Amino acid sequence: MEEQKSKNWYDKAHKIALILPALFLLFSIFYLYNFTQRNGDIIYKDVTLTGGTTITIFDSNQNIEKIISGLKAEFPDLKVREISDILTGKSSGFSVTTKAEVEKIKPALEKLLGYQLTDKNSSIEFSGASLSSGFYYQLRYALILSFILMAIVVFAIFRNFMPSLIVVLCAFADIMMTIVTVDLLGIQLSSAGVIAFLMLIGYSVDTDILLTTRLIKKEEGGTINQRIYDAFKTGITMTLTSIAAVAVSLILIYNFSDTLRQIFTILLIGLGFDILNTWVSNASLLKWYMEIKKK
Repeated sequence: MEEQKSKNWYDKAHKIALILPALFLLFSIFYLYNFTQRNGDIIYKDVTLTGGTTITIFDSNQNIEKIISGLKAEFPDLKVREISDILTGKSSGFSVTTKAEVEKIKPALEKLLGYQLTDKNSSIEFSGASLSSGFYYQLRYALILSFILMAIVVFAIFRNFMPSLIVVLCAFADIMMTIVTVDLLGIQLSSAGVIAFLMLIGYSVDTDILLTTRLIKKEEGGTINQRIYDAFKTGITMTLTSIAAVAVSLILIYNFSDTLRQIFTILLIGLGFDILNTWVSNASLLKWYMEIKKK
């Protein structure tokens, strides 16, 4: 009796449930359009994608707040990060990142520190704007190409237009919602951050493919609701396991690596949206499609 009530509830609510993810997707598209009009791109980019200078100073005795206050007026985009030993947790120095050229930031930093920067007490990395911009566009094209290839593979696997389109649409929604959240958090993406979105494409379709396979295969037994529930038990276990692994990794490396922190943050956000887009959007749309097809 309880099972029947549950089925009746889902039969009535699955179309209404689509409103929330649909609103999220529409908001994401509208937000990114306006964001692009203001910033010229859909993301904030750090110096690895725009060009700039990163100076790492191997001096754990400096006051980072003093460094920031002394340079912020002249270099408003300045970012200063403490560097710690991943094993002991002790500070081993700090890094300074800005879009300014080496010839400008280095003398100002030396004046503030009170000594000259050499190969023994520091390391300097500089990338030109044209080189970084070219690298970013290559990464962006790689991301778009990966998404297109993923869509082709999905259509080749199912050979059924509507279920394949639903899978691709849900993966697209997952990526869009994650980009919007990253922008709202003010995260400046590095090259590693863009690569994290490449990884997210794979995470976004695995549970969608699992669900779609369980629903449209004729040899699968049970009702539509039973198939969705069986797929949900497997799929949500996969996603929650990934979320747990990524969350633990993020906590462990949070203060030690900007690159890994950014990758794990993006994956964690994307996996959260994957639950919404798979088990609300994809499941509801597929159920709707199967009911129409049955009629």
